[in-house]
Amino acid sequence: MKIICEICPHHCKLSEGQIGICKGRINLNGLMVEKNYGKVTAIALDPIEKKPLYHFYPGTNILSVGSYGCNLKCPFCQNHEISMDNGEKFYGQDLSPKQLVDEAVQLKGQNNIGIAYTYNEPLIAYEFVKDCSTLAKEKGLKNVVVTNGYICKDPLVELLPNIDALNIDLKGFTNEFYKNINGDLETVKNTIQIANNHCHIEVTTLIIPGENDSVEEMEKLSSWLASVNPEIPFHISRFFPNWEMNDANATPVKTIYNLVEVAKKNLKYVYKGNC
Repeated sequence: MKIICEICPHHCKLSEGQIGICKGRINLNGLMVEKNYGKVTAIALDPIEKKPLYHFYPGTNILSVGSYGCNLKCPFCQNHEISMDNGEKFYGQDLSPKQLVDEAVQLKGQNNIGIAYTYNEPLIAYEFVKDCSTLAKEKGLKNVVVTNGYICKDPLVELLPNIDALNIDLKGFTNEFYKNINGDLETVKNTIQIANNHCHIEVTTLIIPGENDSVEEMEKLSSWLASVNPEIPFHISRFFPNWEMNDANATPVKTIYNLVEVAKKNLKYVYKGNC
């Protein structure tokens, strides 16, 4: 029997044993199961600014954890070793929500404020994030999600009461751009709008030469973001050659500085990254 995954707009219709587009969810015995539940490929105590979150407990640290898989297919992915992996050769460790939360509590002495679900796309591991964030909140920890924002409304709204902050990737501002990475712009815009009403959010755009680097697109993007909330901190990041775009040029520093000035016409807080 085929069943449908309800986490993201792909709505993968999976036969028994079939794995979804994200590589993290599977039809197992007629149930939609999180294949990468507790499968941790990366874990580190990071400065909160590295997420990047500049207006959320600056100067603190956060225990960052990631697994494998992603529901978008960006050829410029900066974490492709884990985001594009299917877990068949899983490397890392298995952690239960209790084990992860206990580790985060133990790190409070190192200025740790909580847990950040990051590195790959964390929301394909929806149940793990939900279970961990519920337990973390009970322990007085903060929960942060670094996400591409490609998630359906209902699971997002169900999760948000446990989430204190998000950094959401707004990868471009055209339907064509999102079509090329197997997503859609409106879903991500909706995620930003919904999350803005529930918790602290910041937004990041990676600028790729010839793809999303025009002044006109940045004007439209920053204007729309300001219509949601002109005080949303916005991070404009520089692309470096990676994965399927190893032969591309890095974003010129001048382009980043120029686009920051464009965005500042609409938004109060605009930051340049990787320059």
